[in-house]
Amino acid sequence: MALRLLLHLALLGLGTTRPLVLGRSLRAPAVAWPSLFGLNSPLQVHEATQIPSNGSAPLLVAVQVFVTNVFNVDILRYTVSSMLLLRLSWLDTRLAWNASVYPRRVLTLPWDALWTPGLTIQEALWVDWQDPSPRAQVDQDGHVELYLALTTETNCDFELLHFPRDQSNCTLSFYALSNTVMELEFQAHVVNEIVSVKREYVVRDLKTQVPPQQLVPCFQVSLHLQNTALKAVMALLVPGEALLLADMCGGLLPLQAAERTAYKVTLLLGYLVFHSSLVQALPSSSSCNPLLIHYFTILLLLLFVSTMESVLLAGLLAWDHLRAKRSPSPAPGGEQQVHEAAGPNPEGATRGAAGSWRSWAEVADHTFFLLYVAGVVCSQFIFIGLWMWATCKSDPAPGEAVPHGGQPRL
Repeated sequence: MALRLLLHLALLGLGTTRPLVLGRSLRAPAVAWPSLFGLNSPLQVHEATQIPSNGSAPLLVAVQVFVTNVFNVDILRYTVSSMLLLRLSWLDTRLAWNASVYPRRVLTLPWDALWTPGLTIQEALWVDWQDPSPRAQVDQDGHVELYLALTTETNCDFELLHFPRDQSNCTLSFYALSNTVMELEFQAHVVNEIVSVKREYVVRDLKTQVPPQQLVPCFQVSLHLQNTALKAVMALLVPGEALLLADMCGGLLPLQAAERTAYKVTLLLGYLVFHSSLVQALPSSSSCNPLLIHYFTILLLLLFVSTMESVLLAGLLAWDHLRAKRSPSPAPGGEQQVHEAAGPNPEGATRGAAGSWRSWAEVADHTFFLLYVAGVVCSQFIFIGLWMWATCKSDPAPGEAVPHGGQPRL
């Protein structure tokens, strides 16, 4: 009974912990170790919060990354927000005890009472550690388990060439900057615990890796994101195709009708407004911009050419009609000859000339309409081919040109 009371009092002494600093790094300060393990001197306290020794080999820390949510995928800012749960486990023989002397299998200790790896996410814009005072579980053999829950917003290099059917890999790199690769080594695994799929971007695959040739211990978690494309198709592709189809139908209106020119100009102005909002909605980058940017620019040029053709032919017809009305009457001396040459109806010659101009304009308009429809159909097939087989290699990042530790270029 006295031994149990002593053990209970010793554990109560661990209740006071220092607050965890919210940010990119999680680091444990040195505190006094309880008398339960006999660490009373300052030297022993300092050794208790140092990385455990594993002989000549680095300390192996097993990490399980549970991805519980991925939300707020912002392709305009190239960021993605996610919620993670980290389970870290390692062996610290200094914390082992004799179960026959202290009959307890597991102890729960505050994180700042023992050594823990300080983690930093390289791509993070901000990190929110959910539990300011996490507690570690230690068994009688010295095996330590620590759970860390966090929400973070990280940078992601989206591959948006095939937007809105794009697929990208977003990487979260966890570094232990307080240790070297000779002291610490990570063994990482990832588990997908996302239960909701009602979102624009869904996680198709998760991978982990330990990058080679690093100066500090590191492990990476890769998220494979795929765009479901429903929102972008309804908001971008459908209006663009509808305007193009409406423009082709406008070519069936008679060339002499004044409503045709007004119809074409209205479509062009409406598409200009749509195109200006489209440019703001689509992301842009230094390389491999979305194919939709070029596609909608080609649609704008097609609408512009179609509108200019209608305006020019309508203008030529109107100018020819005015010239026929303002043509001078034949001279009095040659009136008889004109009457004889023109026949019984001299105005028929004027109408015949105007009719010839009208028939020529109608033939030209019909020919242009057929070429325009063929050009639109060909452009659609060309775009589908580019969409299926086109690839783009992004420019290398500035940090990839020179490996870590290399000499800077002059």
